[in-house]
Amino acid sequence: MKIGVVIGDFRWAGSPVETLTRIAHAGDDFDFSLIGVGDHLWQGPHAGGPEAPQLECFTVLSFLAAHTRRCRIAPVVAGVHFRPPGLLAKTVTTLDVLSGGRAVLGLGVGWDEAEAAGLGIPFPSLARRFEMLEETLQICRGMWEGEQGSEQPFSGRHYALERLLNLPQSHSRPRPPIMIGGGGDRTLRLVARYADACNLYAGSDVRDRLDVLRGHCAAEGRDYDEIEKTCILPFDVADAGQNAGALVEELRKLEAAGIQTAVGIVSGPDPARQVELIGKHVVPAVA
Repeated sequence: MKIGVVIGDFRWAGSPVETLTRIAHAGDDFDFSLIGVGDHLWQGPHAGGPEAPQLECFTVLSFLAAHTRRCRIAPVVAGVHFRPPGLLAKTVTTLDVLSGGRAVLGLGVGWDEAEAAGLGIPFPSLARRFEMLEETLQICRGMWEGEQGSEQPFSGRHYALERLLNLPQSHSRPRPPIMIGGGGDRTLRLVARYADACNLYAGSDVRDRLDVLRGHCAAEGRDYDEIEKTCILPFDVADAGQNAGALVEELRKLEAAGIQTAVGIVSGPDPARQVELIGKHVVPAVA
């Protein structure tokens, strides 16, 4: 099993520059698969609410890319309502070029209506956001076609693009990997149709969710084994690593259910220390 981490909150005792630099270096030093950042403008209720500090996702990812050499870099996951698809594809392309081909597009339908309303960002119904998600996936894949993007314009229900020009083209070929977050039936159908990875919440139903994905792959004519199976869950390792064994046991159960990459949410006043402890006590135990 591979291990990644996602930064869960920004209430840090140290400076953001020092903390993010330590996280980046630990990610490389301990051979983490991925470092991710949640795509929010306000912090969620699980980590202090809107009054808690929150840094913008892709700006942080660019900083992490500059301070790493091996880890993949990803929004976990970007909300489809935040950016027009052309801008999103260009942003991820730039991250991929500047990181030497290590960008991952994590994408989902989003959920925080209060955040969107507070900052004047449209937040359509869930049904419409699923439609937007599928069109966004089509547009991103089109912009990553060939040497400079698809020659065909795009016209959908929600978006119309006259020219899918994308220069410079992404470093990753045929495109940056696409990971879709969520475990519902509609989401997993889109994974089978468009994505390179799924991202599920860890839980007792993981095996069932993967069976649903397998069924959608069969219906779409897609090789189930091509898709990376990832899940996300909180990681919390004590200073001496005493509780690492319980986390390792949980990860082995997820691996037995079919998960290949576990992405740990790290939080607290010193997340860099958490990443270092996870790298020391957890990564080698499940590698």
